[in-house]
Order: sequence, then structure tokens, then C-alpha cells
Amino acid sequence: MKTRDILPAWGRILSGYRPFLALEITKECPLRCPGCYSYQPDHVGEGIALGQLADFRGRDLVERCLALVRQLRPIHVSIVGGEPLVRWRELDELLPELGRLCREVQLVTSAVRSIPASWRRLGNLELVVSVDGLQPEHDQRRAPATYSRILENISGHTVTVHCTVTKRMLGQREDLKEFTRFWLSRDEVRKIWFSLYTPQESEKTGERLSPQDRLDVLQNLRWVREESPKVYLPDSVLDGFLHPPQSPEECVFAQVTNCITADLASRITPCQFGGRPVCAECGCMAAAGFTAIGNYRLGGLVHLKRVFGLSSRLGQLWVKLRGGSDQYCN
Repeated sequence: MKTRDILPAWGRILSGYRPFLALEITKECPLRCPGCYSYQPDHVGEGIALGQLADFRGRDLVERCLALVRQLRPIHVSIVGGEPLVRWRELDELLPELGRLCREVQLVTSAVRSIPASWRRLGNLELVVSVDGLQPEHDQRRAPATYSRILENISGHTVTVHCTVTKRMLGQREDLKEFTRFWLSRDEVRKIWFSLYTPQESEKTGERLSPQDRLDVLQNLRWVREESPKVYLPDSVLDGFLHPPQSPEECVFAQVTNCITADLASRITPCQFGGRPVCAECGCMAAAGFTAIGNYRLGGLVHLKRVFGLSSRLGQLWVKLRGGSDQYCN
């Protein structure tokens, strides 16, 4: 959320709506990335995985997505998957319409296929490309969305590179610097984002960072940002990583965002990760960013998260008074 979005977001909350929407438009993905939260067995609910759901395609998908956005009235939509680009034809119709309905549309992709040139003309579309580490590690983890394919498919576009740091990626101290230098040199790259891997409860995998790993990564990222102007990592966001919300109820991002899965009906809870994420080890950049915004004091007195919390309760009351029963609005 940008600073200019605070007042419109507040208005939506007071009206009983969540101002942000994360939308999984498909259950399909040609990648099989280790640790991908979308394909965890309890992603949608206990014992319900993304792959078990029905999803849509063609004009049916476009119309259902637009109907959902008109119902929920978000100011910001983030399109995720699966891999959204497996529905590129539908997105060719959907994205311009979403751009007229929302202040900003974000599309998160592996860039596994060519991105249509016509999307360059969509002024409020942000393309976010997931890249997990240096080329050898990334190509092993995320084939067929290899470095060479990404570079080919983002040519001519402007993108944000997003890297989620996992334990398997922790090599030499210089690796993050080398990663950043590579993408910093690309004309297509406008910004570089970093997240940390967020585990599920009882997870024992090679992806999960130890508490010391997290501290080491964040210290390395402090050094990286000093020499890399495209790295977006202000002190307030770093502090959000160091002191993540301890529960979904404390997480501003979870409280102001609807997360809807590929059947365009089921809500993912408690946040976009689904299942049972370990909030104390949250590495979500969106959550860290919203934590930073929530910790801002209006007039130097009241935390914005308190204002949002009270406004949300007032908005829910308003929904009840007007006879609303929208399952997504509270």
C-alpha cells in the first residue's frame, strides 16, 4: 500500500469492505517449486488443496472475476495463482477492465511464458516476477521458468523482481549482493523486493529459516540496499520483518485483505498463505510493509493500525445495519 492509498483504503474499511484483494485465478502451474504455499495440502482449508478445486477459463473466468471485484470493491487487486500466465488470453481481456475498476493491479508471475506486449500500455499494472536466488539455484528450483526464459519473456516490459529467501538459498554472504547486482543491471527491472520464507506449523523442511538465519539474512539485506537503489527495503519494513505480527488478528495485511482462491468463492484464511502459517516467523513483504504503515502514528499520537481496527468494527456494524450479509466483507 502506498501512502496515497491510505485515505481511500480507510474509506473502504469504514464502509465495511476490505480494500485489498488477492485473487488466485487458476489452480494450474507448470512449476513445482519447493515450499510453494499455494500447493500445501491445507492451503484452502483443512485437507483441501488448491488442486482439488474447480476453476474457470474463457469468458466465464473474466465475467466471474469482474463480478467479484464489483462485489468486493477493492482499491488494489493482486492476481496470483497457480501461474496466472496460463490464462493469458483471459487476462488480456480482464486486466484493462480491472484497471478501470481499481487504483492498482498487480500480477505475480514466474514469467514462464511471453508477456503480451499490449500490457505495456496498462498504466496501473505492476508486473512482479518471482526469482529465487542466483541462476543455478533458481533454475533448479523453478524450471521451466529459468533465468534465460525470464529474460526473454520480460524483454520490453518494466517489472519488479521478487525474491523469497529460504534456508536452501543461504550460501556465501556475497550471494544476495551478486543476485542484486545482476538484476540491478537489467533495464527492465524497476524495483527489487525481498521476502523471507514463511513456514507452516510443524513444518520440518530445508526451506525453513532458523531465528539466527533470519537475523543474518536481514543484516545482509541492510548491506545490499546501501549499494542498490532499486532495492525497496526501508527501515520500517526491516523492522516489520524483525517484529512480525504474532497472530492474524494483529496483522494489518490479514485484516484488510480478502484472499480468494481459484473457485472464485472460497476464502483463504488466515491470510494468503492459507493453512496454519507461523506468524512469529512471517517473512511476507506485504505483511511487513503493512506493519510499517500500521505503526505510523497519526498526528504523532495514535497508531494507524488502531484507527483501521476501530474503523473495521464500525464498518462491520454499518454492514449489519444496512442488512448486508456479504461473507467477504467482515
